[in-house]
Amino acid sequence: MSTAFELNAETRDQTGTSAIRRIRRGGKVPAVIYGAGKDNQNLLLDHLEVLRNLEVESFYSAIITIKTSGADEQAIVRDVQMHPYKPQVLHLDFQRVSATEELRINVPLHFLGEDTAPGVKMQGGIMSHLLNDVEITCLPSALPEYLEVDVSQLDLHDSVKLSDIKLPEGVELVALAHGGEDQAVATVLAPKVAELEEAEEVEELEAVEGEVPEEEAAAEEPSEKE
Repeated sequence: MSTAFELNAETRDQTGTSAIRRIRRGGKVPAVIYGAGKDNQNLLLDHLEVLRNLEVESFYSAIITIKTSGADEQAIVRDVQMHPYKPQVLHLDFQRVSATEELRINVPLHFLGEDTAPGVKMQGGIMSHLLNDVEITCLPSALPEYLEVDVSQLDLHDSVKLSDIKLPEGVELVALAHGGEDQAVATVLAPKVAELEEAEEVEELEAVEGEVPEEEAAAEEPSEKE
């Protein structure tokens, strides 16, 4: 079960560009909550509270309690809009959840045993994560905070696939639910250091060979009188 999160919210009637700018200047984040057969509702959230929660990985795949002056609502994050270069949250979208309706959501992958994998520890390989999260379906009560991927037995060039992930009861991978491709999640690659060093040496040699001595360069340049 995922970690419990709560956000304090106010309902808002203000809309439009000018109103939203005033809201943001006041340290608030405009948001909307929708779904579960109810009307969309515009909300105001505290910016610092939101920013603090966004730093937690599991926040993006958790059931969040939105607390307002009315009834509390259960929701998941559907979209986060950030300022291009400032640590500022511009807008949040939440989707209501129902205890009897399945969710479709992305959850992060946690890789176990990377340092002890024979392909890394004994064969000098490099562990490569091909996926960092996967899309799942489940009821809200079965929503995991993350999924574990055991890579401790991988040799050089070995891979772990989606079908190798142990799923909690009631959780399905969307990619495999309808006969989709059983793609690799992580693999141990051969080290490329030697190849990169050799390539750099070749580039340096070519650069040196292509240089023109200063005396020749000066001789080739036309004089101002010409």
